[in-house]
Amino acid sequence: MSAERTEWAGPVRFLPPPEPIRRDDGVRHYVGATYAATGGYRPLQLDLWVPDSATPPPLVVWIHGGGWMMGDRRILPETLRPNQIFDALLAAGLAVASIDYRHALEAVFPAQLQDAKAAIRWLRAFGDDLGISTDRVGVMGESAGGHLAALVGLTAHRSDLEGTHGVVGPSSAVDVVVDWYGPSDFTTMPRMQPPPHIAAKLEPAMLVPPEDQLTRGLEGVALADVSPITHVTPEAPPFLLVHGTADWLVPYAQSEQLHAALSEAGVDCELVPVEDAQHIFDGCDDIDAVVQLSVDHLVKALT
Repeated sequence: MSAERTEWAGPVRFLPPPEPIRRDDGVRHYVGATYAATGGYRPLQLDLWVPDSATPPPLVVWIHGGGWMMGDRRILPETLRPNQIFDALLAAGLAVASIDYRHALEAVFPAQLQDAKAAIRWLRAFGDDLGISTDRVGVMGESAGGHLAALVGLTAHRSDLEGTHGVVGPSSAVDVVVDWYGPSDFTTMPRMQPPPHIAAKLEPAMLVPPEDQLTRGLEGVALADVSPITHVTPEAPPFLLVHGTADWLVPYAQSEQLHAALSEAGVDCELVPVEDAQHIFDGCDDIDAVVQLSVDHLVKALT
């Protein structure tokens, strides 16, 4: 698919890549690429960094957290340095895209999953123009983004969860998943409630458990679709699960459950506990090591 701007006869479904900004180190930075446009919603965008390399580098897609209610593709958890994940992946020779998705008050599930899949399809469609290899793609996310990353990895066989917006045709399947402290089973997940000192600062919409906002109006089978554990099959890609053992928001047991289900299905899955760390690895005394562990896992799987 050419990067030349195209005239569409109907509504704009996506845009071709913008011109990149070339950094002094040779990295090409594509800012605010519109990977999907759906009537009634804001355009969905991503940022992409491509390292300077002799051959097109493999790709990792990053999905931000925020309880499906907030968050921004440009902002990492406060326990990390700005751009730390992106810089570490680039230093390892991988391209990295950070994506928007619709929040829970904009659209209910599976909109968020369909947005992530649409981003991957767009990146595959324009891979040659962007100078990236999409033969092998990894996905990584934290908290709500970890939940969505797991679902992306586990639902390639579910055409009914694919969505039809953005680029249609390329595969949204991925080859490896790194899930940082994402919910895996909504039937056993405790109600997400912020501590009183945090709740006092939130607007009323944020006081409703975010999983209720994500699934409002859904019942039965549709509700089960929200849980990654529902979708585990022997065909799933390898997983790395990293989770703080003292996480007060998404209990460590959520990753234990997903690890057990994947292992029972024969899927290559590693669970790494971060001892005494809370949500977003708060309390971890060596987050750099956690980041490097995750990057090394992706490099091994994709190169």
